[in-house]
Amino acid sequence: MAGSTICNNHHNNKLEGKVAIITGGASGIGEATVRLFADNGIRMIVIADIQDQLGQQVANSIGLHRCNYIHCDVTDEDQVKALVESTVRDHGQLDIMFSNAGIISSSDQTVLDLDLSAFDRLFAVNVRGMAACVKQAARAMVEGGVKGSIVCTGSVAASLGGKRRTDYHMSKHAVLGLVRSASVQLGSYGIRVNCVSPYGVATPATCKLYDIGMEDVEKLYEQHMSLKGDLLRARHVADAVLFLACSESELITGHNLVVDGGYQLNN
Repeated sequence: MAGSTICNNHHNNKLEGKVAIITGGASGIGEATVRLFADNGIRMIVIADIQDQLGQQVANSIGLHRCNYIHCDVTDEDQVKALVESTVRDHGQLDIMFSNAGIISSSDQTVLDLDLSAFDRLFAVNVRGMAACVKQAARAMVEGGVKGSIVCTGSVAASLGGKRRTDYHMSKHAVLGLVRSASVQLGSYGIRVNCVSPYGVATPATCKLYDIGMEDVEKLYEQHMSLKGDLLRARHVADAVLFLACSESELITGHNLVVDGGYQLNN
């Protein structure tokens, strides 16, 4: 019975009356978080992505009275600024920014063979785009007097070195530095800034990277986790984001919440 009670409490009104932006919300972890937020009483979710068809489909499936889609390339700060301004103008405030848009290295990228053009592209999305989202969301929250929550998607790569994908590891270390600095600077405004750092999750992006199906990607990652009995999925990361976004974590800021099934300790 206790387990049933916990499950029933999974969907309630933790975000009642809130307005959120989720970048990279058309698929993967972003989509899972959009749907979880919708199940928790949120007033409005704005999905920001460059996958227009997918993003619109997600918004339509939730209902346009509570979710809408806006095309936004986070590498362009003007687009990020317009995204935030339109959200505040149309919905009165911005309470939550889940800065989730990111890409994975297209090649192994060791130090000895860094492709700096690919490096620049990855940093433009994963670091510059993340900084633009944090900056513009924070400005809107300060101007609106909102004690909001900003959550950034990091990675276990933010705490580890790697034998490959050097550019990706570097970018996620930068995200963690951004979160820690922003949390110190914005604390006086009552704005919390945190990071959620998952291990590998089977998403359309990771399936494309390995050129295998979702179940095979899950098995690939599962073998490196010390915690057995379940596979790490996008919904587990979304649960962590919900916790950091809602009042249950009202005194948590500057924190890197790792969701990795024991991967780091096991490796």
